[in-house]
Amino acid sequence: MKTATLPALRVSPELRAAAEQALRPDETLSGLMEASLRSFIAQRETNDAFIERGLRARDEAQRSGDYTTVSETMGSLRKMSAAAKTLRGKA
Repeated sequence: MKTATLPALRVSPELRAAAEQALRPDETLSGLMEASLRSFIAQRETNDAFIERGLRARDEAQRSGDYTTVSETMGSLRKMSAAAKTLRGKA
């Protein structure tokens, strides 16, 4: 598989210096930029999927008329929190 290049990135001297300071031993600036881009893409995909699930849930709730009230949701969250605290011994 052939590789491709990305456009050159113009940054301030301060940002470049900060990036160089963040490098680990045996890491290159190009490697850091590639890892950062991969991480950003994964985060964007996760965020997009989260939003998509939320919109589908909204549409299904509107279609079915089956909604959960704020007080029901908060009650469930309080019970989950209390159970987690009990498991950790912080009741």
